[in-house]
Amino acid sequence: MPTAPPPPIISVSGLTKTYASGLHALKNIDLEIRKGEIFALLGPNGAGKTTLINIICGIVTPSSGRIVAGGHDVLREYRAARSKIGLVPQELVTDAFETVWATTSFSRGLFGKAPHPPHIEKVLRDLSLWEKKDAKIMTLSGGMKRRVMIAKALSHEPEILFLDEPTAGVDVGLRRDMWAQVRDLREKGVTIILTTHYIEEAEQMADRVGVISKGELILVEDKASLMKKLGKKQLTLNLQNPLTALPAGLADWPLTLKAGGHALEYVFDATEEQTGVPSLLRRLSELDIGFRDLNTRQSSLEDIFVGLVKERTTS
Repeated sequence: MPTAPPPPIISVSGLTKTYASGLHALKNIDLEIRKGEIFALLGPNGAGKTTLINIICGIVTPSSGRIVAGGHDVLREYRAARSKIGLVPQELVTDAFETVWATTSFSRGLFGKAPHPPHIEKVLRDLSLWEKKDAKIMTLSGGMKRRVMIAKALSHEPEILFLDEPTAGVDVGLRRDMWAQVRDLREKGVTIILTTHYIEEAEQMADRVGVISKGELILVEDKASLMKKLGKKQLTLNLQNPLTALPAGLADWPLTLKAGGHALEYVFDATEEQTGVPSLLRRLSELDIGFRDLNTRQSSLEDIFVGLVKERTTS
């Protein structure tokens, strides 16, 4: 008999949040996060990403619903649930006058963990902070402060790590280092949930993607199958001679003139049996429209995301 899949490390059911102002920040969210995965939560500003994270972390109280994290009910067993979670918030909140070592060690103690200098040292070394261990936070660059926030979140050895816009305002080199650290943590079994505006990071890093818009979780999908299912392909034909307008003979295809008339662009669904590409090429030949070369490009996750949110707001 096939073995049952392990229970999710985070389970959210029927979650809603309505603020006193009447704002419906979250609407009936159901979500399960698998142990050891990297889950990317995408959505425009104000979509509800941070509210969802803060409720799971026990910082914001939900209006209704149930959340279980690491086997513990977040509301009824707050301390036990929170001990399983590390959170790197968007805001850089640190004690400016403390040293890197002191603030990271103190964070560990906040979760009732006994001092463990070798673990703190390893975290600081992994985040390239060891040379700065005795520096006061106020002397660090913004990127280094962001690393300190991650070190604090990892100080108590959590099983679940939330990264809320972790690389906002961070330079490219530092971002690359951080994602290497994230991959390393996942290899060690840490479950990682991230929100990001850098969609290419989600595309590169995530196992699954959730899209949230106006407080509703509109899609949760394995990244690969999402891109396969929803992704379009874009065919670009670089013409031998520019066109000033699309000929009437090409009206059957949704074509766009690009590059000052030097290129034709055709977007099609690669999963359809009839893509329209062979018949388009035949018609171009009949019309004596020559092209130097052609290339196709798969839609990116960003194209898909923008399309989903646009579809949601116009429906």
